[in-house]
Amino acid sequence: MVSGLFPEHERTNVLQMLEKSVVFLTADNIIDVLDRGPLSTPWTLANLYLGSIGGKLLGRKGRAIVGLSEETTCYVSHEYFRERGRFADFVVHEAAHVFHNCKRFTVGLPETRTKEFLLNIDFHQRETFAYACEVYSRIIELADSKKERMRLLDEVHDDFIPPDDKVDLDRFYAALSAACIARNGWSKILQACAPPKRTKQMLSARPIPDASKVCPEVG
Repeated sequence: MVSGLFPEHERTNVLQMLEKSVVFLTADNIIDVLDRGPLSTPWTLANLYLGSIGGKLLGRKGRAIVGLSEETTCYVSHEYFRERGRFADFVVHEAAHVFHNCKRFTVGLPETRTKEFLLNIDFHQRETFAYACEVYSRIIELADSKKERMRLLDEVHDDFIPPDDKVDLDRFYAALSAACIARNGWSKILQACAPPKRTKQMLSARPIPDASKVCPEVG
C-alpha cells in the first residue's frame, strides 16, 4: 500500500510512522491507552476493547467495532485476527485515514502550498478512499493474476456494499475497476478520491465584483 501511494524517497518515513501509529488494544495496554488517549474517544476505545473480549458494551447505544482512527493513530481490536469478511482489512482501512490526517512535517517530509498532508484526499471522499483501499488490498492478496482480480472485482460489484452511507458508491466501484486493470492500482484509487483541480479556466470564471460597490465614489 505504501509502495503504491508514495514515491520511493518518502516510503521509509511513512512506514516508520505507521509502525508507531497502529495500536492493538490488549489487556496489557488498555488502561494506559484510555488514560493517555485523546479526550474525544475514551468511550469508543473502551467499547472497542470490550467487544474484542466479549464484554458488555458501555451505554445503550454502544456498538461493536474493530477499528478506530483518531488523528495519526489507528486503534485495532484483536477481533481483526479472528474470522472476518472476505474483503475486510481494518488495519488497511484505518491506515488510509491516517494518511489524510497526518501532516508531512510530522514525519520529516517537506510541505508545499498544495501538499500539507501525506495524501491529499477530498474531504467528502475520505470513507470512499478508505473502503476502496481496504477492498483492493484484499483483492490483490487473494488474486494471483489479472484474470483473478477481475473475477473478484465482479464479486465485489455483485455482493459487497460498504456499510457506510458516506461512501460514494459510484466512485468506489469506479476506483476499484480502474485499480484492478492498472499496473499501480493504488494510484488509481488516490486519483479517484483527490480533490477536484482548480484550473485557470475555473479561476477566470469567477465573477468580477462591481467596482462601484467595492469602491464607491466619495461625494
